[in-house]
Amino acid sequence: MGLVKEFKEFAVRGNVIDLAVGVIIGAAFGKIVTSLVNDIIMPPVGKILGGVNFADLFINLDELTGSNAKHFASLAEAQQAGAAVIAYGQFINNVIDFLIVALCVFLLVKGINMLKRKEHAKPEPEKTTRACPYCTSEVSIKATRCPHCTSQLDTAATTV
Repeated sequence: MGLVKEFKEFAVRGNVIDLAVGVIIGAAFGKIVTSLVNDIIMPPVGKILGGVNFADLFINLDELTGSNAKHFASLAEAQQAGAAVIAYGQFINNVIDFLIVALCVFLLVKGINMLKRKEHAKPEPEKTTRACPYCTSEVSIKATRCPHCTSQLDTAATTV
C-alpha cells in the first residue's frame, strides 16, 4: 500500500505534470515541424534542384553489389520489394527537422532568458524606512524623533 501512495505523490508532483505537458506539446510541435519540412520547405528546394523529391532519395544496395540488381523507381517500391536500401533523403529531411526544432528551442530559451534579465534588472524600490540606532525599530526615513523610544534621530542617518 505504501508503494501506491508514494507513486501517487510522485505522479501528482508539479514537476512531473509539467514534464508530461512539455512532452505532449513537444510531440505536437514535432509533427508541425515535420509537416513544415516535408510539405512546405522541401518541395520548393526539390523543384529548384530539378524536381527532386528528397523523401524519395535512396541508394539500392543490391545495385551496388550487383547481386540480382533490380532498379526501383521510388523508395516505396524498393521497400515494398524488400530491397536493402539506404534512405538518405529521409535522413536529410530528419536533419532539417532537427535543425528547425533546435532553432525554435534556442529562440524560446533566449527569449525566456531575456525576460528573466529584465526582471532582475528592475531597480530596487526607494527605501522609506530606516532603523532607529537606539531601539532598532523601523521608523520613517523623514522622522527626526523615534516614535518608539523618542530618541532624537540624526536626519543623515544611514538607511536599512
